[in-house]
Amino acid sequence: MTRISLYGVFAMAIVVVASNILVQHPIGTWLTWGAFTYPLAFLVSDVVNRLEGPAAARRVVYAGFATGLICSVIGTQIMGEFGPLVTLRVAIGSGIAFLVAQLTDVQIFDRLRQQAWWKAPFLSTLIGSTIDTLIFFTIAFSAGLAFLEPGNDVSWAAEPMALLGFGPMVPFWVSLGFADLLVKIAVDVIALLPFRLAIHRFAAKVA
Repeated sequence: MTRISLYGVFAMAIVVVASNILVQHPIGTWLTWGAFTYPLAFLVSDVVNRLEGPAAARRVVYAGFATGLICSVIGTQIMGEFGPLVTLRVAIGSGIAFLVAQLTDVQIFDRLRQQAWWKAPFLSTLIGSTIDTLIFFTIAFSAGLAFLEPGNDVSWAAEPMALLGFGPMVPFWVSLGFADLLVKIAVDVIALLPFRLAIHRFAAKVA
């Protein structure tokens, strides 16, 4: 494994661990601090993809997935005010969402790598983030998937509420997911600058 790949694995692990910790700390009604750190996982895999190729990026993704599994196992053993910090549905949702979204991001990035420098990181992350949000919040909170963990009462997430407090009436978890996606898109745009800087810095060292 090259030095860049090792940096990628280390950075991905930091992002995943930090996000698992920060997701326990809400910001207002719709978000947690983890919403601002988790999208950086796409930045990490995209930088490795640009410099080392899709195979190296996938290895970084698998390392992040393994780190997430460890965090989920630990979280299930820590009791909070309303039960385990990580429920089975949240663990399943986060694991599947991360793996599918990240691998999709890697594939799309590779297909767009010959186009304008910003297209591959922006579009791959946009699509990956959308997939991640849809999979995670549906598995974790949709009433239609209650059979995954019958003992976990998530009826609060199905309560109808105006989207983000002012839109049409939707289940509460839809607002949570929509707010999360908006943050991911914002981070996607902002991350284009550090992506560009990281590519120039590492490319100069390798040259």
